[in-house]
Amino acid sequence: MTMTAPLLQTVILNYRTPDMTMRSVAAALREMQGIAGEITVVDNASGDGSFEAMQTHAQAQGWTQGSRVRVLQSGHNGGFGAGNNFGIRAGLSTGQRPDFIYVLNSDAFPDPGSIRALMAHLQLHPETGFAGSYIHGEDGAPHLTTFRFPSILSEFEGAIRFGPVSRLLKNRAVPRPTPDHTTRVDWLAGASMMMRREVLDQIGLFDEVFFLYFEETDLCLRAHRAGFQTVFVRDSEVTHIGSVSTGMKEWKRVPGYWFDSRLHYFTKNHGAGYAAGATMAHVTGGILNHLRQLIQRRPRTDPPRFLRTLLAHNLSALRHIRRARPTPLPDPASSRDRS
Repeated sequence: MTMTAPLLQTVILNYRTPDMTMRSVAAALREMQGIAGEITVVDNASGDGSFEAMQTHAQAQGWTQGSRVRVLQSGHNGGFGAGNNFGIRAGLSTGQRPDFIYVLNSDAFPDPGSIRALMAHLQLHPETGFAGSYIHGEDGAPHLTTFRFPSILSEFEGAIRFGPVSRLLKNRAVPRPTPDHTTRVDWLAGASMMMRREVLDQIGLFDEVFFLYFEETDLCLRAHRAGFQTVFVRDSEVTHIGSVSTGMKEWKRVPGYWFDSRLHYFTKNHGAGYAAGATMAHVTGGILNHLRQLIQRRPRTDPPRFLRTLLAHNLSALRHIRRARPTPLPDPASSRDRS
């Protein structure tokens, strides 16, 4: 009996970084040699000529021959999740169904063997739904991409930033130290993450209510509730610049869509009451941190008016939520039976 080679669809989302995106495509193509599948590049309505420039470049490089690279236009910038969903729904140009979906940031460049390492892990471990890479900067320094699911206690710990509290709540803190080996985590940053297609069929794609941030957290939580693991694969290494499209490094104030995404995550998955508790925990921890900074005559580290904005945003939004309930938890055993 001849085994069919697994099919891989790599999705790379572009927003006004065409040169960087083409560099990412070139690295992914190199690492996909010998792997059946193709790359889908989605321009997320950049409106700056990115789509045309990428089409021209892909054709000039011969990438469009043999259906290895397709450049598509989403027509609407609905954010990270919506743009990636557009590419996933477009599927392979051959009409075949991919076995795995690989989401790669436009400012991320797979190192040798990285894509094969993710695919090999998913093939060997059917209980794994999502597999993500070890991410490092161009200087070789690791980027923080492994996390625990947010909670009321993690909100307090992250806001107070006080050693004794952090040590007490170390197993509740959202950021996890970068592991030195392949291991299970709660969720991974989506800069380089491979997903089993049958898991997406069961739990759905990215929630498009999230414009940016928390969409990977929500997706991994849904996979967890359906009985699938998210795994950090240490042997898969990817070089990442970071925050090129979002401009996060230059933020002077946290944008409104971050507050929207945070609130949607908590209300959707835990209910409005829990969301309010998480906000109050963060505000309380933040006030205590500010008092300590004031006493110690240290400069404040939060963006200007962050706590005030967080509280006002959440109070305003929660007034409009009626009988918000947590997302029902599917029974893992029954979910597997249906797959």
